[in-house]
Amino acid sequence: MNASVKLDDATRGFWDRLFEPPAIGKTAPLTRIIVYSLLGFWTLFVLFPIYWVVITSFKLPEHVNQGPVYLPFIDFSPSLHAWKTLFVTDLGDTLRSYINSLVIGSGATLLCMTIGSMAAYALARIQYRPKLGLILIFVALLIAMTLVTGIMGLPWYFSAASGLAVFVLLVRALGKRFTATLGNGDILFWIISQRILPPIVVIIPIYMMFQSVGLVDTHIGLILAYTVANLPIVVWLMHDFFSSLPIELEESAQLDGATRFGIFWDIVLPLSRPGLAATTLLVLILNWNEYLAAVFLSTSRAQTMPIMVAAKNAGEKGIFWWEMCAVIIVMIVPVIIMAILLNRFIAKGVLLGAVKG
Repeated sequence: MNASVKLDDATRGFWDRLFEPPAIGKTAPLTRIIVYSLLGFWTLFVLFPIYWVVITSFKLPEHVNQGPVYLPFIDFSPSLHAWKTLFVTDLGDTLRSYINSLVIGSGATLLCMTIGSMAAYALARIQYRPKLGLILIFVALLIAMTLVTGIMGLPWYFSAASGLAVFVLLVRALGKRFTATLGNGDILFWIISQRILPPIVVIIPIYMMFQSVGLVDTHIGLILAYTVANLPIVVWLMHDFFSSLPIELEESAQLDGATRFGIFWDIVLPLSRPGLAATTLLVLILNWNEYLAAVFLSTSRAQTMPIMVAAKNAGEKGIFWWEMCAVIIVMIVPVIIMAILLNRFIAKGVLLGAVKG
């Protein structure tokens, strides 16, 4: 059945046809013109920075320095000067940084999604009641372990094992005396508060800790740092997706003998593909563009693409815009490919849960 009903144009004048919709369910011509004009203007506004980066990568230094020129073959003659520098002169640095970014970014994203999705599902379906006193004891022992390791110079694994043994003994001795408990909401708030904390506050302690265990300038070290930094986002977002799923499906699977992990893997994850796609792309972008941790925790062997862009920006003769734009184009290609591959899930994943009863 056709949703629109046409109106009689013979009885309407020019202004009526311009301001009124031609049919029920249609848009008035003037409204359509205004809407598409605004959308076109906003599209140009959003895409212009990308266009500027692309054309700048094909300019010679004198074209960049002489003023704003925007039309290739009209305002200036395109050149591959920057691209030759990137893929010929600096080919070794480019490949090493690019491979490092791919390995570290994809590894941290995979680890974030694996741990974060399981933690989010557990918080969405299982009610936890951790005792506040035991948490305070654990934090106190963790601080004491750090001080003992730093002041007395003991191996970290020895102090960690000692602290864990003391914690187990205190739990058995004092666990029943504590009555105050926390809930899932408190745990979620504590998790997201780790993301609110400015990274510059903790980067120096992380560097000192990584230096003591030999993780500075390693892929594993950066993967762990990126995972810890972005894990709260995965838990927070995926918790909402899992909470919106009907629990009756999981209860029916439990009646059929399915395990908790089997329900999570075979039922919950397939139903949460839009949320997984949207969250994966967001975390990949954050990991791909991470700069602060890469500056402190890498020197040369694990150098990533953002560090290479910063190096191009720190030339003694000024900013080499043409070379930096070429690096930026190469850098954004994987994210664009990922967005295209996940496009059919992203729109639904972003809007899922926006309207609730």
